[in-house]
Amino acid sequence: MASMDIFNNSAFSMVSLTGAVNKLDYQPQLLGELGIFEPMPVRTRTVFVDRRDGALTLIPTSATGEAPSELKGDDRDAVPLKTTRLAKGFTLYAEEVQGVRAFGSETELEQVQGEYLRRLARVRGDMELTHEYHRLGALQGKLLDSDGTSVVYDYFDRFGVVEPAAINFALTTSTTDVHGKCKEISRGMARSSRGAFTPATQIHALAGDLFYDLLTTHPNVEKFYLNQQAARDLQAAQGQVFESFRIGGITFHNYRGTDDNSTVAVATNEAKFFPVNAPGVFKKAMAPAEFGPYVNTLGVDTYAMNIPDRDRQAWTRGEIYSYPLYLCQRPEVLRSGVSS
Repeated sequence: MASMDIFNNSAFSMVSLTGAVNKLDYQPQLLGELGIFEPMPVRTRTVFVDRRDGALTLIPTSATGEAPSELKGDDRDAVPLKTTRLAKGFTLYAEEVQGVRAFGSETELEQVQGEYLRRLARVRGDMELTHEYHRLGALQGKLLDSDGTSVVYDYFDRFGVVEPAAINFALTTSTTDVHGKCKEISRGMARSSRGAFTPATQIHALAGDLFYDLLTTHPNVEKFYLNQQAARDLQAAQGQVFESFRIGGITFHNYRGTDDNSTVAVATNEAKFFPVNAPGVFKKAMAPAEFGPYVNTLGVDTYAMNIPDRDRQAWTRGEIYSYPLYLCQRPEVLRSGVSS
């Protein structure tokens, strides 16, 4: 029978496990791949978003010799936000590994460590799914808890911004000017950005299944691409699921969330618009773990630790912690649309 004493090996130390869990592979997810959230490691659980309203104003004409108009000070304030705490663990009991023969400590260590890391990887998968869920919430301006209803942060409310009304794309109407709708979205977002958009900024959208299908098969979309080389892109978009398609200066992604199409998902008849390569719009704060070796250090993505049963050696617990805050500092640039 494998001895629980092997968990005193340095391979199961907090530092070693944290290094291991941050190297574990996870299933790629769209919002993580787009890299829209700028990482911001911090040493505390509270972060302050420093806002400055330095709007451009017209200079009035004046007579020769008059005093010039005076530049007014910027309206400035700091909005405090706290990082979230995500934690999940598992218990590995001694009787579960009793078939591992203790013939040579290295063999025993390798087999028990393999089972331990397998379970750790499952927890890491759940953690990654939760991070994607938080990313999805932030780019919609509302960070929700796992129940889908409890609001962690409403960034429109926190930053004093009125949420723009959803644009009706009227995709069930054959005469709708889809290009015009896209331009309406793009111009509105650019004007709301007040300088946050750069020449490299692009607008993307996460589209639900119905919205995406109606978009790619809309008569005016097909008509626009007729006899153009880009028609192949449209045909590919129509023939595949969970693909991307660009029209009207916007890249639409048929967003694939969880298989139940509800836990992590975009409503089937909706689209969520957000900028990519727009510095300062999206941030990901990472706070340090609450345990000795990491207090007051710069935060990293995830932390792992092992907690053995020191009294009876009957079990050991593996736990993963993460302290992220996915935030949208400029929620006024976000837009949403409905298919009809």
